[in-house]
Amino acid sequence: MTPKIARFLADNKLETPCLVVDLDVIAHNFKRLKKAMPLVHIYYAVKANPAAEILRVLDGLGSSFDTASIYEIEQCLALGIAPARLSFGSTIKKEGDIARAFKAGVGLFAFDSHAEVEKLARAAPGARVFCRIFMTGEGADWPLSRKFGCDVDMARDLLIKARDLGLDPHGVSFHVGSQQRDLTQWDVALGKTKMLFTALNEAGIELKLINLGGGFPAKYRQRIPSVDAYAEAIMSAMTKHFGNDLPQMIVEPGRGVAGDAGVIQAEVVLVSTKTYDDNRRWVYLDIGKFGGLPETMGEAIQYRLKTPRDGGPKGPVVLAGPTCDEVDVLYDNANYQLPLDLQVGDKIVIEAAGAYTTTYSSVGFNGFPPLKSYYI
Repeated sequence: MTPKIARFLADNKLETPCLVVDLDVIAHNFKRLKKAMPLVHIYYAVKANPAAEILRVLDGLGSSFDTASIYEIEQCLALGIAPARLSFGSTIKKEGDIARAFKAGVGLFAFDSHAEVEKLARAAPGARVFCRIFMTGEGADWPLSRKFGCDVDMARDLLIKARDLGLDPHGVSFHVGSQQRDLTQWDVALGKTKMLFTALNEAGIELKLINLGGGFPAKYRQRIPSVDAYAEAIMSAMTKHFGNDLPQMIVEPGRGVAGDAGVIQAEVVLVSTKTYDDNRRWVYLDIGKFGGLPETMGEAIQYRLKTPRDGGPKGPVVLAGPTCDEVDVLYDNANYQLPLDLQVGDKIVIEAAGAYTTTYSSVGFNGFPPLKSYYI
């Protein structure tokens, strides 16, 4: 939590739960990544946090934007962001949405299947397209290993098909998994990508782009390498596989830009036990999986917590949300411990919550409103 956020929380009696984002941290994280990877074009993943305040800051810094839907595209355009700086990065798109994006001036599209490339050929003739290859997500806290991508052999055929249908087979993309802490995964992905570049070259197609995806982490409970370490690992893998003849490179950070910029202030609603000899308390917050914390599924993303009673004796807890749904338990097995004198009404700060919270918040489950947010 930055001093700026701390002052804002102290000076304002905010109804909880709420997210507070420090826009200076957004700018710092973008600049730090750009400095570490000067040869790479940054496409901020809008889905991480699409707040207009964030998009304006990044637009002013020269960022491009990875969009996941026609709605994100139209939001960016409404803010005056040039369509040439947008990528339609989802591989699952309605044909009508492709047509709307193409008509608006978007010219870069992702795909990973025969049906999708056929839609693109009909709705966005001549557009630049890149094919996403499959990665296992090994080493990532939030893997992206089943729903997206295809194997290298299929990607080769799809890119040839794209050419034959009148599209511009521009490049290859992959995603090594969100909150990726294993730096070697980019080397694995780029080894596959090089094979694909070679195969396409033999077929008379010169690919020009590698989309290195996201994966850059926020600082949760586990230790993470520095941004410079990520940059060094990625660029070393690039030169290992491509030598000095580097294609255009883009990255799509979302969590790595917005995650550490925000905190959620929540309130303790209830502290209880289930039996008289229970050695763990149940601590219920006014935010849970349905209020903006679904990435606690499988206890995958483990947020850092601060309470006003830190410093005293602690004991083990189960952390849960406020809704009447059995799955609304945040942490049961992750060995969270909170102060023994924690009380109902105490405020808890959930750190590094700037990404994938407001956009995941449900609209009205149990009647609870979406997560309110402030950008300072």
